[in-house]
Order: sequence, then structure tokens, then C-alpha cells
Amino acid sequence: VQLQASGGGLVQPGGSLRLSCSASGNIVDFNTMTWYRQVPGKQRELVAGINRGGRSNYGDSVTGRFTISRDNAKNTVYLQMNSLKPEDTAVYYCNAGPFPRYTDATWGPYWGQGTQVTVSS
Repeated sequence: VQLQASGGGLVQPGGSLRLSCSASGNIVDFNTMTWYRQVPGKQRELVAGINRGGRSNYGDSVTGRFTISRDNAKNTVYLQMNSLKPEDTAVYYCNAGPFPRYTDATWGPYWGQGTQVTVSS
């Protein structure tokens, strides 16, 4: 199983980015796809997750600004990030697992390589 994250980059505060996570297998088989982010020296933080039933959950700091979606036909999960803030700067990782929901402290067994998002003027 391979997960390939892409779409990161440098964006100004208030701007938008869309991250993609493409899987080598059927993401329906994985059940839940989740985005996490991490800043060096800080704990990993759940950003957003979505299960095969379409139910999603978000971290408190991104609720209302980020939207997660999945295209099962393309085996791809997206993270639309709007109204970006400097504190959103981090490496973003996609994750896949069998449970219907994950948290900051739990995650599935499959990880992508990460994509850097930098929000700065």
C-alpha cells in the first residue's frame, strides 16, 4: 500500500491550497482516510478524516476553514484549505486505516510521505 501526498507549497495568509492523497489500492478498502500535520518539536495533530461512509471529523483549529473529501473512483482524498494562517504551516501527512474515525492520538497503519505547507507573507 502506497499513499502519495501532493499539493503543498508556499501561500500567503488568507490564501488557499488543495492537497491530494492518491492511494495505490482501493481507498474503500481502507475505510478511513485522514490528514495529519506536524511541526518539528510538536505533537502530531489530526487535521481532518473521512470514512467510506462519508462521515468526516475535523480538528478544532481548522473547522470551518478546511474541507476533506474523497473520490473513491480515483482512489484519492483531498483537503481543501481556505483562509490559511501562519499557524497552519506544517508537514501534512495522509493516513489510511480500517477504523471509522481517528484522533490526535490514534491513526491507521498506512502513511504517505508528507507534503510541506508554508503560510507566510
